[in-house]
Amino acid sequence: MARANTRGPRIDRIVLAGLTDSDGSDLRAGDSREAERFSACDLSGRDLTGIGFQECELRGVSLSDTQLRGASVADCVAGELHAAVFCAPRSSWRDVRVEHSRLGSLELYEATLRSVHIDESKLDFVNLRGATLTDVLLSNCIIEELDLGSATVQRFEMRDCRVGTLDVTRATLKDADLRSSDFSAIHGLEGLRGATIDDAQLSLLAPVFAAHLGIIVT
Repeated sequence: MARANTRGPRIDRIVLAGLTDSDGSDLRAGDSREAERFSACDLSGRDLTGIGFQECELRGVSLSDTQLRGASVADCVAGELHAAVFCAPRSSWRDVRVEHSRLGSLELYEATLRSVHIDESKLDFVNLRGATLTDVLLSNCIIEELDLGSATVQRFEMRDCRVGTLDVTRATLKDADLRSSDFSAIHGLEGLRGATIDDAQLSLLAPVFAAHLGIIVT
């Protein structure tokens, strides 16, 4: 449980009803789709730049090299997504839940995420450089590398995650709860200002902090 002075993310409940099934064959760049269910669709390699999804469900969808630059996703649930490269820079995500997904390179630089929950997913490289994150929860995820360089992050929690490398170079963090998660390496230590860690994490990071400050420990 977060301490009183560390506010947790506010994640809104998403309720979908009356969805129309679609195979995704008619999706085009710039489309605006509402209240549709996309199941077991292969959208790999498609140009869906600027597309909008509102109150939709995506289940078992393949999105490798799908161009989602500038896409808008709101009040949506996605599960069992697959993509070697998930390309959605400068996209907007509001009230979105992603679960049980396997994504390789996740390109979300300069994106905007608000009230987003990613749960029980395997992510290789997550590029959120320059992104704005507000009320974001990552839970039970395995992440090889999480890049928050120059990102603006508020009310963010990583719960029971395993992370290889966390990069917070020039990040601005406020109410960022990193407790209960494991990190193998952290880059850009100054960017941790505003984060909450626990005693065990502090002990593990002590050698990194000492090296950063030029302290010799014998």
